[in-house]
Amino acid sequence: MKRLAAITATALLATVAAANAPDRSLRPVAREDVFPVALPSLAPNVSLRPVLRPRGIADTKPWQGGTNTVAASVASASTAAVVTAPKPRNTAPPATPAALPVGRDAAESGAVGRTTSAPRKVARSGPGAVCKDRDLQGVVIGNVPGKMNGCGIKSGAVRLYSVSGVTLSTPAVMECQTAKALKSWVDNGARKSVGRFGGGIEELKVAAGYSCRTRNNKSGAKISEHGKGRAIDISAVKLVDGSHISVLDDWGKGKRGRILAKMHKSACGPFGTVLGPKADRYHKDHFHFDVARYRSGPYCR
Repeated sequence: MKRLAAITATALLATVAAANAPDRSLRPVAREDVFPVALPSLAPNVSLRPVLRPRGIADTKPWQGGTNTVAASVASASTAAVVTAPKPRNTAPPATPAALPVGRDAAESGAVGRTTSAPRKVARSGPGAVCKDRDLQGVVIGNVPGKMNGCGIKSGAVRLYSVSGVTLSTPAVMECQTAKALKSWVDNGARKSVGRFGGGIEELKVAAGYSCRTRNNKSGAKISEHGKGRAIDISAVKLVDGSHISVLDDWGKGKRGRILAKMHKSACGPFGTVLGPKADRYHKDHFHFDVARYRSGPYCR
């Protein structure tokens, strides 16, 4: 009897529960009706994995306007690294340049700063024997046009660099007759006058060679023998020991003065005209030698 009553009660409860059951699911539903404006999400819009910053990128705020600036900086640095990456060096050994001429030959041949695959011959235009005399070293320049009437050298002009092994401080332009007279004076006059003093003559200090002008540069005067390539001016001699004998400083003074007097006198003969400090005020600092000759013989003062 008690068992039947229990079964009946259970069935009755089941019937009542079925009658009161909801007609839809009891799952939770988003409350749009309660919050009409959507709440912002608290989740970041990019990954929260730690990002390694390259050296040199300054710290910035991690989130600005919804963008991860650190990640952007990393991307920018990576792009720059790719763009500025150095090109691989060429490790091949450089080609060995062919031998090139140097000095005067290099400048005249146009070979300065240029390499070639094989050496080439370059014609030399440096000093050599001129006026058919090995003791006269220079360059043949031929005709020298004059800027004034009476000036110039029609043919056979040379630029003389040395005479019998004695160097000219400045290469001088002249005729061969003048060059030969200078050689005669160096060999038989200048060297003997100096002797062993200071080790002998090493160089002649040239004050003037060819120069298209009048005598002593006077207006209206005759054309100087310098304007015809027939004269040369010597202001001093340099000795082997490096010392000098100067016309301006040493004329009439001691040992050097006596040497200068002998040099001046010995030029009378090889040259037709020899002028020095006793001639006039224009020759206080040099000897003037030219090959012009007059009927009365050499003119030496």
